[in-house]
Amino acid sequence: MNFFTKETKTALQAKEQALWLAFAPIAFQASKALRDMGILQAVAEAGTQGITLDEILEKVSLSRYSTRVLLEAGLGLDMLLVNDKRYTLTKTGFFILNDRLTRINMDFSHDVCYKAMYHLQDSLTEGKPEGLKELGPWETIYPGLSLLPEPARTSWFNFDHYYSDLAFPSVLPIVFEHKPKKLLDIGGNTGKWSIACANYDPEVQVTIFDLPAQVNVAKQKIAEAGVADRIDFFVSNILDESLPFANGYDVIWMSQFLDCFSEAQIISILRRCREALNDGGSIFILEPFWNRQQFKSAAFCLQQTSLYFTAIANGNSQMYHTDDFFDCIRAAGLEVVMENNDMGLSYTLLRCVKA
Repeated sequence: MNFFTKETKTALQAKEQALWLAFAPIAFQASKALRDMGILQAVAEAGTQGITLDEILEKVSLSRYSTRVLLEAGLGLDMLLVNDKRYTLTKTGFFILNDRLTRINMDFSHDVCYKAMYHLQDSLTEGKPEGLKELGPWETIYPGLSLLPEPARTSWFNFDHYYSDLAFPSVLPIVFEHKPKKLLDIGGNTGKWSIACANYDPEVQVTIFDLPAQVNVAKQKIAEAGVADRIDFFVSNILDESLPFANGYDVIWMSQFLDCFSEAQIISILRRCREALNDGGSIFILEPFWNRQQFKSAAFCLQQTSLYFTAIANGNSQMYHTDDFFDCIRAAGLEVVMENNDMGLSYTLLRCVKA
C-alpha cells in the first residue's frame, strides 16, 4: 500500500482540500440534511430530466428558503448539478442516498461521534474519552453499549456488525478446518458469531466471554436462534487480571475486539489467551488493519475511526497498523502462522499459535 508516501496534489488542489476541511462539520450536516429531508430523493426520482426548486417544494416539507440553501450547498458538495434551473443527482449524491456502507458510516458519525468529537483535543491531552459524556456516564463505552440512547445505540451496532458480518461466510471454514470441539468467543457482543458457529458445526460447544450487559442481550438472541444448549457464558471483565480467565479451548476467537484496547492491554489479553489454549489450539483474530486496505478510502475510514476510540470509546485504542499489532502478538508469546487479507469488506484474519 503506497497511499501515504507521496504528495499527489498541486498547491491549488491542496488549498481546496484545506478549505473543505475548514467547513467539514457544516458540509457533513448539510449532506445529512439533504439525505434525510427528502431533497436527494426528490432529485433522484426526477432522473436525467432534472427538477426545479418549485417542483421540489411540492415533494418536501421545507420552506423555499430552507430548500434553496440546501440545494446550493449540495452543488458545492458535488452532490447535485444544475442546468437551466433543473437539478440532477451526481454520482456522489447517488451514493449518499443509496449506498448502505455510506449510510451506516454517516449515521455512526452523526449519532455516536458528532457531539463527542468537540472533546477530541481534551481526550488527546488527558488520555481519557472525554467525549463519552455526550452519550452516558460510563468510564468507557463498553459497559454502556446496550444502554446507549437511541439513535446512537442502533447506529453503533449497525456500524459494528456491518463490517464483520460480511466476513463470516469466508471465515467459518477456516476456523473450523480442524474441527474444534470447544470455542471461546471473546467479546461475543450480541452473539451473532457464536450463533453462526453453532449453526455451522452441530458438535461445537461455544462460550461467550463478555461483560454482563452484553451477555444479557446475547442470551436473548441465542435463545431465539434455538442453540442455547450449545452456547454458554463466562461473565467477567477481561481487563481485570485478578479475575479468573476461561480456559481449556481448542479455538479462541476475537472479532474486531482487540482494537478496543491499548497495546499493553492487548498483550495482557493475548498472554491469558495463550494460557487458555489446549495443546495445538489456535487463536483467530479478525481485524481491519488500515495498512492492509486495497482502497485509500478504506484506509481513511479506519484512520478516522481511530479517533472514535480516542474521544469516545476508551481514550487509548485505535485501528492498528500491522507493525504495532504484530509486536503485541510476539510480546504475548505467540506467533502468526496465517495471514489472510481477503476477508469480507476490509478484514484480515490472523491465526496465532504458541511460539
